[in-house]
Amino acid sequence: MSTGRDNPSIGHAVLADRVFDGHGWHANAAVLIRDGCILGLGAWGEVPQDWAQTRLPAGAILAPGFIDLQVNGGGGILLNDQPTPEGMFGIARAHRRYGTTACLPTLITDTREKMRTAIAAARSICGRNGILGLHFEGPFISPRRPGVHRPDRIAQPSAGDLEDLCQLGGVGRSIVTLAPECVPAGFVRTLAASGVRISIGHSEASAASAMQAVADGATGVTHLFNAMPPLSARDPGIIGVALAEQRLTVSLIVDGIHVDPVSVRAAFAAKGSDRVALITDAMPTVGTSMDHFDLLGRSIKLVNGRLSTEEGTLAGAHLDMAAAVRNAVRLAQLPLEDALRAASLTPARFLGLDNERGVLVPGARADLVALSHELEVVATWVDGSAEGVQSADSF
Repeated sequence: MSTGRDNPSIGHAVLADRVFDGHGWHANAAVLIRDGCILGLGAWGEVPQDWAQTRLPAGAILAPGFIDLQVNGGGGILLNDQPTPEGMFGIARAHRRYGTTACLPTLITDTREKMRTAIAAARSICGRNGILGLHFEGPFISPRRPGVHRPDRIAQPSAGDLEDLCQLGGVGRSIVTLAPECVPAGFVRTLAASGVRISIGHSEASAASAMQAVADGATGVTHLFNAMPPLSARDPGIIGVALAEQRLTVSLIVDGIHVDPVSVRAAFAAKGSDRVALITDAMPTVGTSMDHFDLLGRSIKLVNGRLSTEEGTLAGAHLDMAAAVRNAVRLAQLPLEDALRAASLTPARFLGLDNERGVLVPGARADLVALSHELEVVATWVDGSAEGVQSADSF
């Protein structure tokens, strides 16, 4: 175990009854942190005596910080309303208390001007305060599977649109969700070659069309089971391809509303926790007492944990990552390690960041979350600094 005895004045150790490092469990273990990075893991007795120590409460679990690939809002902020650095930081800050240490602020189908504004904002702050990039969900999606997206802003892409989207390749690890049947030949291949992650969603693509998108560079499926046709014996469609194709990582909204727990278990059984990423699809209500908000001219109400339009269409989720982990364990009856991995290492791997995020191994960023035995967030660390619900000094 590396201890950092050469410079103990800036060393810090977090001690927990159980530590999940992204791959497996360690009992009565200490995570050693220096300069915002993980130095190593070891037994409690191996921590240098002159290092600062934080001992978590009995029964607490220490794990890699959560990574949310799709977060539309939080703390009263909707990215579509505030596609600015301040808006992105505000959303990330609202979710930090729930264990999310990094995220992709998500802009749902909107105007080209709004998209360009969001790209500029994300470029200016990417890599800071947990902002890993930007996620565009639309506007190049199927008008037959709009969900809550405004139909009048769903569009067919032009050459200029492709040029604009390719700029995302230089904005951290960004994602575009699109319907492959609604973009021209070569669109997915060109966009993927620019460095953008392509995720299939809000789509009625056939299995053949989805497989062609995978061949062209698509690597994800956005909120599996939602905004896509159901799986059938002779028409597997997107869901069939998603479950069968190991090159694809699927995201799931595990709030007990969007996807039945049996379907959640089926996805994990088919893909494994290393190809399923928990997401929140969160809206501005998360972290607030709000019970309604305006989404691009439509009134959205929160009733019994469900966000929907007046017509009953689901409108994102009132969900945080810690709750998604709890739901995966309690509702879908998944092993805790599978839920934790799907909330951290899997999204990190999808973004190509699994050497530095989603794991507690030497050299990784010291982004951690402490959970109680009931899987409630006790504290969050970003770059080794304690944030969130409870200061480490108060343990």
